[in-house]
Amino acid sequence: MPNFPTPPVNNRIGFHYFPDTDHYRETDLYTWLPEIKTLGAFWLTLVAPLDRAIPEFFINGLVENGIEPILHFQLPLNKKTANVDLDLLFQNYARWGVNYVILFDAPNIRKSWTPSSWAQEDLVENFLDHFIPQAENAAKRGLVPVFPPLEPGGDYWDTAFLRSSFQALERRGSYYLLDRMGISAKAFSANRPLDWGSGGPERWPESRPYFTKSGNQDHRGFAISDWYMAITQAVIGEPRPLILLYLGSSSSEEKSNDPEQKAHVRRTLGMVQALAGPSSIAKNNPSLKAVNALPPQVLCGNFWLLSADPGSPFADQAWFLPGENGSPKAQALIRWNSWADGKALDPTRSSPVPVTTQTIPHYLVLPAYEWGITDWHLNAARPFIRKYRPMIGFSLNYAFMAERVTVVGDVDQFPESALDLLRNAGCMVERISGDGTSIATQLAEK
Repeated sequence: MPNFPTPPVNNRIGFHYFPDTDHYRETDLYTWLPEIKTLGAFWLTLVAPLDRAIPEFFINGLVENGIEPILHFQLPLNKKTANVDLDLLFQNYARWGVNYVILFDAPNIRKSWTPSSWAQEDLVENFLDHFIPQAENAAKRGLVPVFPPLEPGGDYWDTAFLRSSFQALERRGSYYLLDRMGISAKAFSANRPLDWGSGGPERWPESRPYFTKSGNQDHRGFAISDWYMAITQAVIGEPRPLILLYLGSSSSEEKSNDPEQKAHVRRTLGMVQALAGPSSIAKNNPSLKAVNALPPQVLCGNFWLLSADPGSPFADQAWFLPGENGSPKAQALIRWNSWADGKALDPTRSSPVPVTTQTIPHYLVLPAYEWGITDWHLNAARPFIRKYRPMIGFSLNYAFMAERVTVVGDVDQFPESALDLLRNAGCMVERISGDGTSIATQLAEK
């Protein structure tokens, strides 16, 4: 079986980026990288345009910062799909370091199809006629094609659609594709307990499509992975690697009369706990109900939604809005990330943070302020970034994993005691400070 790559540091936490294809400029990259890093996320779902590539510098910026991009091609399900040639895009993305491509979206709901296509006798076979050529082409270019996320329940019940799809792939002899593909799932909780449906069909054998008996539980919740993996195990003899998407995205999630969104924050931290491991949050949140860790076949869980434009219909679901502080759940995850494994940088600590090895060759730390980051620092650092291609960050939390650390800022921003901790951990540390002209000159001459 081929390898299914993961980022160098993998806590399985990720995000959906923007809900559109309009935010792939260089300024967008450098604006949102620090937020992604502060959240401790290492996966990012990007909506992939069909007529052009996401710029190479944007993909490279994510990959070089240890973030695994997942490209979602939301192809139309009509006769024109066959004429959408993604081959050149697949070649370029594979060359730039992309591994995962999701093809299509929610083919089990009526609105994804034209009325005449939806009315055809065998919807699954019709969908596979669209999916297989694109997926096989992606696999031949070295990418991992991912079966699209189905709508839980849906107009065509999703577990039935998934089972029929894998049975049809086997019947068609698509073994090359079956060996190389992953699956995805919408794992929002819909206000149900996070352990709703856990254990899958083995624990809830009376669950049936379109009907959940009173007192029974089904797959329509955060534990959907147990059901999807059970289906692929039953049909092809092994579970497929699974990418969880849209965590926290359901419109039925709690809309808060409480400005702190306490219930939603607790649910979010529970999902983080299940992704990163049961001990990761419980020790800092003893009141949080224990949630079992998700199985190892779950590659990641991506939360909806990192950001959106203020006028977007998704703006109220964004963790950050441009130019504003993070939502309560963003602040909670930032606090958790600083606690995780006891590695938060504390200049008052007398002993260095333990690390086993430096896995990042070069880490550039730029100053950040409560109101954001400065375009001036980003512009001044561009020649340095182009020359050395370092990982870029705006705090010292991840610098312990770097062999070489270049810090831009004076002692008010980065105390010398904090840099001494990095040195004690085995990092080679260099500070660049002074007035604006001096900093720009030093960066340019390096």
